[in-house]
Formats: sequence, C-alpha cells, structure tokens
Amino acid sequence: MKLKNIKTIISREYLTRVRKKSFLLITFLGPVFFAAICILPSVIMFMTEDKGKQVAVVDQSGIVMEKFVDTDAVDYTDYSTENPDSLKARFSELGLDALVVVSPIDEAARTVHVAAYSESPMSVDLKESIASRVDDAVEDYRLSLYEISDLKQIMADVKSDVSVATYTLGEDGEEKISSSEVYMIISLVLSMIIYMFIAMFSGMVMQSVIEEKASRVVEVLVSSVKATELMFGKIIGVACVALTQFLLWIVLTAVIVTGVSTFIGFDSMMGDPAQTEQMMDMAGQMGGVDVAEMTASMAEEDGMAAVLTTLKDINYGQLILGFFVYFALGYLLYASFFAAIGSAVENEADTAQLQLPVTIPLMIAFFIAFYAFKAPDSAVVFWGSMIPFTSPIVMLARIPFGVPVWELALSMGLLIATFIACGWASAKIYRIGILMFGKKTTFKDLWKWLKQN
Repeated sequence: MKLKNIKTIISREYLTRVRKKSFLLITFLGPVFFAAICILPSVIMFMTEDKGKQVAVVDQSGIVMEKFVDTDAVDYTDYSTENPDSLKARFSELGLDALVVVSPIDEAARTVHVAAYSESPMSVDLKESIASRVDDAVEDYRLSLYEISDLKQIMADVKSDVSVATYTLGEDGEEKISSSEVYMIISLVLSMIIYMFIAMFSGMVMQSVIEEKASRVVEVLVSSVKATELMFGKIIGVACVALTQFLLWIVLTAVIVTGVSTFIGFDSMMGDPAQTEQMMDMAGQMGGVDVAEMTASMAEEDGMAAVLTTLKDINYGQLILGFFVYFALGYLLYASFFAAIGSAVENEADTAQLQLPVTIPLMIAFFIAFYAFKAPDSAVVFWGSMIPFTSPIVMLARIPFGVPVWELALSMGLLIATFIACGWASAKIYRIGILMFGKKTTFKDLWKWLKQN
C-alpha cells in the first residue's frame, strides 16, 4: 500500500463529509439534542407541576384532616361536616378540582378507606400526595393504640441511617477518601458514549461503501488506487470526521447547557426537590441502582468531600488517553468489519444477516459495561475487558475504578493484533466484494473470498 494514496483518500473522505449539509446539520443539532437531554427533564417537571389545585376533604375518621396542610400546589379545605353527595352535586359551583372522602376508622383493620373524586382524571402527583398524608395519619393512629408515651419519638430515635465512608489505599499505605458513586457515573457515561460512537461511525463506513458500490463510483476509484488503500483511507477519513464532530459536540453542548442554565436559573431548572428525587428514583430502578440513596449520601458533608476528593484523584491522563485509544482501536476493528460487509452487498436491506455476528459482540460488550461498576474485578468484566471484540467498551468502563498497567497493555496489545488480523481479512473480502454484482452474498461466499490469494 502507498501512504500517499491513503492520505489522498483520507483527505477526500474527510472534506467530502464535513462539507455536506447533513454533517453541518447533525453537528449543530446534536449538541441541542444532548443539551435537551440534560435540561428538559427538569424543565418539564417544573412546568407540569400541579398549581392552585382546590381539594375538598370530608374526614369521617377524625384523624386525617390535620395532615392535609396547604402547599404552593394544593389548597385543602375541610368539609367534614357536609354530605359528600351534596359536594359532588356542587362540584363546579365550589370550584373544586378534587373531593377526598375518608371513611370512619375500621377498628378491626385499624385503618381507613379513601375515595377521591374529580371531573377529569386525577394527576399521579396529587394522588400520591393524598395517599402519603393518609398513610401518615394512619401510622400515628396505630402508634397511639399502644399507649406508650412518646412512642413515635422512640421509633424515630431507634431508626438508623448509617453511611459508609470508603477509602482507597495507595501503594505507600496512604488513605484517601473516595466515592464509588462518582466512579459509577463516569463508568456508565464513558461506556455509553464509546458504544454509541463505534456503532454510529462504523455504520457510516458501511453506508459509504454501499453508496459508492451502488453508483459504480468504486470502479473508477479502484482503477487508480488499490482496494485496500481505498478501504483503510475511507475508514481513517471517517474516523477524522468522527473526532471532529465529537469535539464540536462537547464544546457546543457545554456552551448551550451553560447558557440555558444561566438564563433560566439553576434553581428553576431543578424544580421541586421532591419531584427531582422521584425522577431519580425511577431512573435508579430502571438501572438497578438506588440513585436516591446514592444522592443522599453524596449530599452529606462527608459525601461531598468524598466526591471532590475522588474527582481530584482520578487519573484524567489515563482516562482521556484510554478513551481515545480504545475508541480509535475499537472503531478501526468494527469499521473494517462493516466495510467488508458493505462491499459484499448492493443495498442496505441485504446487510441484516451479515451484520448479526458483528453486532452481537458489540451488544454483549455494552451490557457487560453497563453493570461493570457493580463488580469491576469480576471474571466476566475482566475477560470482557481482555477479549478484543468487547474490550473497547468494557475496559473503558473499568478504567475509572483503577486498572493495573499490565492489564491495559495486554488488552491494547490483543486489540491491536486482532485489528491487524481482522483488517487483513476484511481487506481481502473488500477487494473482491466491491466488484461483485448481481448475486446475494452469503457467509459461504465470504469464506471463499478469504481463501483466495
């Protein structure tokens, strides 16, 4: 291969793509999308909060009404002396948004029954607020039945909330306070980013190869340069486009988030702390993480000190170097596969079957990395960070927790060797595939092309 030809192809691929309207559109809309992901949940929760709700309460138990304290969102009015049916008939006249009827106390079950009425379906927040207040009243009632003085205070005193301070020991035995939550967040974010970029830009290489093959442009190109020069030039050219777009996304997203935060105000963006905690609870349950507990721990004075110390002690040089090395090697490995697949087909509809063996390791790597923070030194995570087809994503998820240099060196060495071998194999397929037309390619065909000299 001639380096001059590869440089020419890289330059052509890069300039052709960065000048496209689609590249400019995605480059400038991408940060808006990422910024929206960061900002919109808080803004939407703030804007959709219940405000000025009028709720009538008929408390037939005599124990609940005192718990219905007015808030900025809801005003509770005591209508315990009136008939609920009469209130239902005058619902609109009284300007009510909801009517809550609490039954007399069920002595056997030591509880009450609650019915809530509204002209339109009641919001989840309002329903949960009513249920929470009734639960508090019933708990107080049940405690009072034990006739133990200050029982509620005793139970509050007995309840424990122990936080665990975590420390890492240096080689010299020095103790440093650390926060596992910080490592977890960095691990998740990095693994998601590298998975997204490898999948997206490798797919871009395949699409480019298919377009050139379908338009017969590739026949003109291979008359001037070798097929392998064309393939590697295209792969590296798209990689340069990816890095350019990635850096622009980082800068523009930071500018947009900072600007919107300043304009709206951070407190307004955060909205109601209770709603924010509820949103984080839901996110935590989806990921199998107790985010609410994690946030409470981080909010404490010692927890914040651990966060700041952890952020300061992170080896950013290793982290940034690891990101770019594993992104580059992982991209080169998978892009060579996708380039070979693109050369073997005439349209994107025919790629599904051939893509399957390539996308499965990528998906497995993502799932391992997503749970790597739970046990970064477990056998599954360790081997996932060593096997070249999964290591670009899994090893990056391990790096924040600290990885021995020999493991990094071995992982990178295996990845480089695998790329060389797979790149050579992909080049053989590419060289033959780009000139094959009129037949649907199978795995048997790919194997036959590999064996040809």
